[in-house]
Amino acid sequence: LYIDPLTYEDPEVALRDFAQEIDVTCVTIEEVIGAGKPHLSPGEFGEVWRGRLSLPGQPEAEVAVKTLKGGAGERQRREFLREAARMGQFRHPNVVRLRGVVSAGPPAMIVTEFLLHGALDAFLRGRQGSLSPLQLVAMLRGIAAGMRYLAEAGFVHRDLAARNILVDAHLVCKVSDFGLSRALDGDRDSDPTYTSSLVINAIEQDYRLPPPPRCPPALHRLMLDCWQRDRSARPTFPHLVHALDRLIRRPESLRVPPPDPHR
Repeated sequence: LYIDPLTYEDPEVALRDFAQEIDVTCVTIEEVIGAGKPHLSPGEFGEVWRGRLSLPGQPEAEVAVKTLKGGAGERQRREFLREAARMGQFRHPNVVRLRGVVSAGPPAMIVTEFLLHGALDAFLRGRQGSLSPLQLVAMLRGIAAGMRYLAEAGFVHRDLAARNILVDAHLVCKVSDFGLSRALDGDRDSDPTYTSSLVINAIEQDYRLPPPPRCPPALHRLMLDCWQRDRSARPTFPHLVHALDRLIRRPESLRVPPPDPHR
């Protein structure tokens, strides 16, 4: 069961309970992960680097290293440590794995597994039309399974989005980004698009987006279920995993009807 690090007066105590401390000499930083092929984009705390982890008695592993930027205040440092304490409690193939933390620094580091294809949003934009419906549904199933695990542990993610899903070399999707303060940060600039009268009217009139091009009808029906106005009518993550498993077992249900020549 998930224990919120905020229940600890000292985040370093939570860190000792839930994360492995790594000697900084075991971490080799190679290159910053950024434009062109993002893995974890730079955030409030600092940059994310591609690197290598060499722990005694274990094979060298490729990792992602999130660093706390120089000049960070005590509030930022405490939240940085809490993020590691959150991640350290999770063990699931569809949740990004924490390998360890360097708490002393400088710089302090959060070390996670490295996922080759980076953030899901950029990955999909770069491969439009190249993935089959079955591949996409399998990726969705992984996300739902990761979220089911987190929900059953009592953890509320608060910022589930394609930018916070990472993709490994085998197209396995993993939930990431457990810095809850960023999702709740009132100082973040808002996008006026989402407060316009057009958007508000569409929501009030129960407008729903049309299916994406080449979207199987069975999958669009599941999307509409997730958009129910009454939240108690929306499927839970266990229900979504079950529904996606059904689609995967019946690939014929993912066929897309040919376009209507009379339209």
